[in-house]
Amino acid sequence: MEILLSSVSQGLLWSIMAIGVYITFRLLDIPDLTAEGSFPLGAAICAIGLVNDLSPILATLLGMIGGMIIGVVSGVLHTKMKIPALLTGIITLTALYSINLKILGRANIALLKEKTLVTNLQNFGFEKTYAVIILGIIFNFIIIVFLTLFLKTEIGLALLSTGNNINMSASNGIRVDNMKILGYMLSNGFIALSGALLTQNNGFADLNMGVGTIVIGLASIIVAEVVIKNISLGKRLASIIVGSIIYRLIISLVLEIPGMDTQLVKLFSAIILAIILFIPEFEKKLPKRIRR
Repeated sequence: MEILLSSVSQGLLWSIMAIGVYITFRLLDIPDLTAEGSFPLGAAICAIGLVNDLSPILATLLGMIGGMIIGVVSGVLHTKMKIPALLTGIITLTALYSINLKILGRANIALLKEKTLVTNLQNFGFEKTYAVIILGIIFNFIIIVFLTLFLKTEIGLALLSTGNNINMSASNGIRVDNMKILGYMLSNGFIALSGALLTQNNGFADLNMGVGTIVIGLASIIVAEVVIKNISLGKRLASIIVGSIIYRLIISLVLEIPGMDTQLVKLFSAIILAIILFIPEFEKKLPKRIRR
């Protein structure tokens, strides 16, 4: 039961990052590696804000805004300077290493006695795990409602159209470059928000906490698509939460194996992702009756 509750609490916070990855990876069909830098950026900004006595809400929002700004930078590099998406992510990720180190001042920073959103909820009598679950539910609800409504607006539909068929969208007068920049901004904003929330849950911000972020995000998305098929966009966003929780549960169970070396977690994460990515292709090879 403890493993399940821990997986749910962690999964809810990581799912915000996965939703951010979903925007570029699925909606815009852009492989954006900026996530591995914007995630610790949000954590770093939030942690420094908390250490300097900013309110937890303001520190969290500043972390998110930092991610949005770096998303715009990546978007401009890709669209205006015509740098390929993968190279754009590598350039931004490399630059963010120095930026995050400058913000933190050192490799990591602890939040031992700082007031955070988690400790604020604990002051209401909730245990830490339940406080994190409540926090994750609130932020996921706000994000999913916002995206569901936003993607039904004219701008949101233009964003979806850009991802579906960029040439047709451009021929219909949609400024596809602007839509890509908007997608980058939203994506990295949510990823940085996830980093800000997780640093408050973990009690520290670390320069290397973004390593493997893309793997976790993609795994959560693919698990959601494998487990729950053929649903509307709003429900798909919600299903990513389920995928994230399942992925965290799998990792937790792997760590429970006797004699398991915790240093191999990233290796197992990559292996699990490879297996998950293969499942859709494996299903196609099955007879239709078994597939159903």
